Amino acid sequence: MRKINSTTSLRDAIVYLEKKQVDEKELLKEQLHLAYNGMRPINLIKSTFKEATASMNLNESILSTSLGLASGYLSKKIFEGASRNPIKRFFGSVLMFAITSLVAKKPDAFKSPERNFWILSKSHQVRE
Repeated sequence: MRKINSTTSLRDAIVYLEKKQVDEKELLKEQLHLAYNGMRPINLIKSTFKEATASMNLNESILSTSLGLASGYLSKKIFEGASRNPIKRFFGSVLMFAITSLVAKKPDAFKSPERNFWILSKSHQVRE
């Protein structure tokens, strides 16, 4: 800061610094209020949920995993039926694991079965 020689320049510098102090105090209060609201548990949960739902990869991953689990469970129940045979139940579990893994790894092939059927029927017609 420069050297002050007169009383008027000293008064001006004091007024300037007091105004600067008030402005910085208001800014600090505002930042403290924002930080306080950001650290409230409900706001932390909201922001985490928004980030999670905003991610398209996460939504696709959840969809493909749930599709895989549902199709695996359904195939196991169809294969086993009402059987109590432990061998059949074992192979039903193996089938469930295999189908779940397959659908979870390649979900696009199973998301739209009517589209895949249409593509297969078109390719079959071309061969004939």
